[in-house]
Amino acid sequence: MNDFWQHCSNLLRQELTPQQYQTWIKPLAALAFDTEARVLCITAPNRFKLDWVKTQFSGRIADLARGFWQQPVEVQFMLAPKKPELRPNGNGNGVHPPLASAPPARADTEHGAPERSKLNALLTFENFVTGKANQLARAAALQVASNPGRSYNPLFLYGSVGLGKTHVIHAIGNHLKHEKPAARIRYIHAEQYVSDVVKAYQRKAFDAFKRYYHSLDLLLIDDIQFFSGKSRTQEEFFYAFEALVAHQAQLIITSDTYPKQISGIDDRLISRFDCGLTVAIEPPELEMRVAILMHKAHAVNIVLPEEVAFFIAKHLRSNIRELEGALRKVRAYSNFHGRQITIELTKEALKDLLTVQNRQISVENIQKTVADFYNIKVAEMYSKKRPANIAKARQIAMYLAKELTQKSLPEIGELFGGRDHTTVLHAVRKMMEKRGKDAQLNHELHVLEQTLKG
Repeated sequence: MNDFWQHCSNLLRQELTPQQYQTWIKPLAALAFDTEARVLCITAPNRFKLDWVKTQFSGRIADLARGFWQQPVEVQFMLAPKKPELRPNGNGNGVHPPLASAPPARADTEHGAPERSKLNALLTFENFVTGKANQLARAAALQVASNPGRSYNPLFLYGSVGLGKTHVIHAIGNHLKHEKPAARIRYIHAEQYVSDVVKAYQRKAFDAFKRYYHSLDLLLIDDIQFFSGKSRTQEEFFYAFEALVAHQAQLIITSDTYPKQISGIDDRLISRFDCGLTVAIEPPELEMRVAILMHKAHAVNIVLPEEVAFFIAKHLRSNIRELEGALRKVRAYSNFHGRQITIELTKEALKDLLTVQNRQISVENIQKTVADFYNIKVAEMYSKKRPANIAKARQIAMYLAKELTQKSLPEIGELFGGRDHTTVLHAVRKMMEKRGKDAQLNHELHVLEQTLKG
């Protein structure tokens, strides 16, 4: 039996992402195999993982068992025996210390002069939780941080609010500052840059303005969509852009949308954005959301049971800030009532938020939105037709249904004309694989996700 489980684990490790393997497969254990009844018993550490693995992986594990023993095998799942619980903290009442906000950007001083980089020293690559949603952005950011001005210039990161764009660009700045302490670095939000332009105009100080911004080694500008409609700001930024690129300084830019879709931005700026590398940061997948919650809880000494992290992550899917807000709310509710954090307490604490989330996105809404986007009829989603355009739209809708709803694979298949769950799984895996390679498909999916989330 141990030989089988090692064989099974190795194969699943190759088929899944590292985070999926660590989250779902590694915690499992093969408990027993009844050779006469041909029943394999596998244990999971908690109810949430048991239900999820049973839904998502039982078929694959049964196939591997059949191949290993050369006979049909029934796979049964059960909860592993509980270990003795440790007290949550020293006071023994399960109440946690306040969840502190991240401190503001540190204003270091050097030779008596205030640090002007405006970097938040707490936002680094080391504490940035990585998953499929942001791994390309992190890889590009590391490359730029190690070779500023030479790898990708500019590096343009885009994605919805609360997905970690600001964390990434601060991490780049902190990395370069550590490697080259003398480097001239400035992080600035686009609204502050607009304000600086206005002040320079009022004080007739454009020479000093240009001297400062044109002399930087690294300019990190956040939320550039705020330049929309501000022609003088765009003109000054264009000159800064040209000057910085000319002396091989690095520019990092973020926005909430794809560069060509930012309204009110001069075409010559848009064309400059396209000269470098444009990377999307997507909403985090389930395993990444769990990892983020556990990391945030650990950072502020909250004892967060893993099943509670899974519960929150499964129900809140849009962005990292939403997860942080939920964690704060659960902590406050736990402290107020003097109770340990459990799934029941979490349901009570997040009752209003969960109600809103649960009524936001349905499979039917996804089908209608995707059908409208690709100009096909909703009925064709359920049909047996297989032209390329319909098959693509159907697979995208299945993928979005898996990502944005709590429906299981069999439930999704039933809502697509009674298709088998393996068909849905194939569509999901295909879209995940193609999304990482096809920029146009990735953009289409991003637009659909934004539309569905309102």
